[in-house]
Order: sequence, then structure tokens, then C-alpha cells
Amino acid sequence: MRVVVVPSGFKESLSAEEVGHAIKKGIKRVNENHKVTVIPMVDGGEGFVETIVKLKEGHVISTNVVGPVGEAIDSFFGIFTENGVKTAVIEMAAIAGLRHVPQDKRNPLETTTYGVGQTIIEALDHGAERILIGCGDSGTSDGGVGMAQAVGVQFKNAEGKKIFVEGGGEIDKIDSVDMSALDPRVLSTDIDVAVNWKNVLCGKKGVAHVFGPQKGASPEDVEKLSDNLNHLADLIFKTTGEDLSRANGSGASGGLGAGLVGFTGAVLHPRFDIIRKYIEISDAIQNADLVITAEGCIDFQTPNDKIPSEVARIAKSHDKPVIAFAGTIGKKAEINYKNGIDAFTSIIPKPTTLEKSMTDASKWLQRCTESAFRHLAIGITLAEAIKKKETKSGKVRV
Repeated sequence: MRVVVVPSGFKESLSAEEVGHAIKKGIKRVNENHKVTVIPMVDGGEGFVETIVKLKEGHVISTNVVGPVGEAIDSFFGIFTENGVKTAVIEMAAIAGLRHVPQDKRNPLETTTYGVGQTIIEALDHGAERILIGCGDSGTSDGGVGMAQAVGVQFKNAEGKKIFVEGGGEIDKIDSVDMSALDPRVLSTDIDVAVNWKNVLCGKKGVAHVFGPQKGASPEDVEKLSDNLNHLADLIFKTTGEDLSRANGSGASGGLGAGLVGFTGAVLHPRFDIIRKYIEISDAIQNADLVITAEGCIDFQTPNDKIPSEVARIAKSHDKPVIAFAGTIGKKAEINYKNGIDAFTSIIPKPTTLEKSMTDASKWLQRCTESAFRHLAIGITLAEAIKKKETKSGKVRV
């Protein structure tokens, strides 16, 4: 059997590459002769820099920046040169991702994207002529105001005094935006951003309501954050004349998408449009007998531009069956049956803690894959036996 494995990473646990190789090990336990091709897939979140730089034979530069909770962290960005253009690759998750926010500090009213702005400046200092930013797996919801301050944007209160805004909870303190001190290199550099195209900044389907709770926001926090992001959209409109309140991708990474457009002149792109320029999966899927994908959670949001749904969409265009493995199965996950995923299952074998799930994810993923392929082998054996029996009896099943 020819199997192509196109997984996402398991957030805060396994990279896409680690997920893929765990699945491959599980398959090989059942049948060493299965031909397994692993294509780790990134969506702009964790692993984005590593994957792009590896494909483009670039290199990684280590940094020390302000993390999402305001403390210095070690981070990185990538550099590669193509067609004579030096391009920096920045991974939001490596700077202000959820994994950098301790459980007891998960408050999206306070976390900041300041380090993202610092990394943009450092990339420019290294001679970057183009910047590619991956938005995903964020631990922030500040609408990019932290990033903006790091690149030179100044915010003022109602009295006209410069203020420093710490987190999405303080956006309502901003009365006006001053772009005069913005590093001029920012606006003269092409900045392309890979985002979830369906994430928007404002409204009931805005980033505060959809993702705020998983970042630690209480119901009251969600409403506060939503109001503040509405205010941010108004500020950007007054400053640039551009209405980003419900623009595609504006809500990416807690509104960083909107902040990058409004304060740096960046251009947002559906993340798979960007990623497909570097990672080709269509040919591999077309030549496969079975497609496997994986993500940390399969639920009602999976069809909204998540990796399993994108893989399934391509697989169905080639009439290929798709199995998805997940850490957890969430609300209304059955919607994925209508979006190209033929079967899905959780890798967790018993009630457990989040910490143990993350620690044992690779082992459980291997076991789950092995179990699935043993079931599949039974089905294949039965199908062959029935076919043999029908052939011998002269019957043909239509």
C-alpha cells in the first residue's frame, strides 16, 4: 500500500515532522512493505521557520526578545536568499506563541506581541529585503499593538500624552496613533503574512469570541477584549482609511493580522497559498492509495482552513480516502465527514492529564496508528476472501 502522511503538529507537544514519523512507525509495525511518504505540513504556526528555511537551504538566527508575558525569551527567525532577494522568515509562535505563556499566566488581556516587532527590526538589521511572517499558535490577543510599538508606532491618550500599551486589555486607553517615528525601513519592505483567511478581528465570530477562551479569557474578558479590538479597528480606519474590522485574516494570531496591515503595510495571504509555494503535496496524494493527516484537535473549526481539511480537500479532488488522527475530538467533529475526512479518531487511550497527553503523544500516536492499520488489514483480508469466494462460485457483486 502506498500511504502519504501529511500531518500538522500537535501544539506544545510534537512538531509536524515528529507526528509524521510517529505515524510512519505505527504503520511499519503492521506491514514493513507499506510505502510511506511523510510530508510535514505547517500552517504558519510552530515549525514554520524550520520548514521553510530547510526547504530553501537558508539558516536560522538566534534572538532574545520580549516574550508574550513581558519577560525575555530566547527565540529565532530564518534567512534565505532566492532570486537575489534576501528573505527573513518569522514565526509568530516562536516569539509570542501559546507555549511561551505558562498556564497560570494565560490572560489575553495582558499578553503582548512586542517581540514580533523586535524580530522584524532585527531581520531588517540583518539586511532582509522581504519578510515572510507565519501567524498561528499564538498566545496573544493584543491586535498587534505590542508589535507596532516595537517598530516605532506611538500611541497617545485623550490628553495627547504618549502611552505604552501592555496587552489587549489596554487598547481602550489609546485615543490616537502617531506613525511619525515608525522605522522607515518597515514601510519600504515587502511584508507577506500567512494567515487563517477565515479569522476576522471583530464581531461575534471575531477572534476574541472564537479564540479568547482557549487563551485563558473569562466571559467578561472576552467582552472586554472584543470591545477593545473594535476600538482598534476604528483607530486603524482613522489612521489609514482601511476598514479591517471583518477583513479576511484580520483576526489571525489575536488580531496581529490587522496590526501588521494597519501599522506596517503588510499584505495578508491565505496561509496555504503561501505554503504551497514551498511544500507540494498534490502529486504525492494523487499517487497514494491512502492519505493520513493529523492535528492536535479535530472539531467544528477544523473545516475552517485547518491542515486536515486542506489535505482532505486535495485528497478528494483525486478520489483518495482520508484518515485523521487527533489528540482530542471536540464539539461537532462529525462535520468533518462532510468535508472530506472519511474517519477520525483520538490517540488518547484512557482518561489522563494534559501534561501526560503531551508527554506520551508520540507513543500513543504510534499505537493508535498501528491499531488503525490492523483494523484496515482485517478489512483488506475480508475483501480479498469475499472476492475469491465470489470468483470461485461464479458470482459477481456489483
